[in-house]
Amino acid sequence: MTMLPKSPPGAKKLGLVIDLDTCVGCHACAVSCKEWNTKGEAGLLPDYDKYGAEPDGVWFNRIHSYESGAGDGCRTVNLPRSCLHCEDALCVTVCPTGASYKRAEDGIVLVDADKCIGCKLCSWACPYGAREFDEDAGVMRKCTLCIDRIYDKDLPQAEREPACVATCPSRARHFGDLADPQSKVSQLVKKRGGVDLLGELGYRPTNKYLPPRKATIPTAPREAPTGAASGIGGALLKLLDRALSR
Repeated sequence: MTMLPKSPPGAKKLGLVIDLDTCVGCHACAVSCKEWNTKGEAGLLPDYDKYGAEPDGVWFNRIHSYESGAGDGCRTVNLPRSCLHCEDALCVTVCPTGASYKRAEDGIVLVDADKCIGCKLCSWACPYGAREFDEDAGVMRKCTLCIDRIYDKDLPQAEREPACVATCPSRARHFGDLADPQSKVSQLVKKRGGVDLLGELGYRPTNKYLPPRKATIPTAPREAPTGAASGIGGALLKLLDRALSR
């Protein structure tokens, strides 16, 4: 059994804040993560039958889409899912070899592939499905929070963020120190009421989700055209409206 470390005073708690109100489900974060981690220090992410109809392999990011609400308030909510770097990480404590471990200085949960025996206990313990088994190497893989990027002193400070954050076109993903109440991510969580995914389980995930804001789509009938618009232009608009309504 692997023990969780005690964080020293002033330790960071690095993680992501994901805005479900602005995530468009484009999968850019998943693709960027896959691309970066095929060449980074985290190790190769294999693809199985990469040119097949349904490419398989190890993916650290996955996006699920759900329909929320009803009537005028119905909307699609996209839920990106990756490792949440839990404070009480059961995936660490069940590991028999110490391959799965949590860093005291920043709270990041990692896997030491040299110690991993591929028993999959950590994947069974994780309620978020964040562990991936690499069939080629026979070891577990997971999100590293791009540790090889965020601590790379050769990169400009502004670029020291996970690949998924850097590539998000809608700026739905934010990275920072959630132990610092004045950080951007902490302020976002406070302002928008950030929540834990499956918080009732008690794992205290570091990553937070900003819930989608309520919105309604106006469905009032169009007003009949008047004046010049009621002539040829009005007739064309009616024809176009009928064609698009089929």
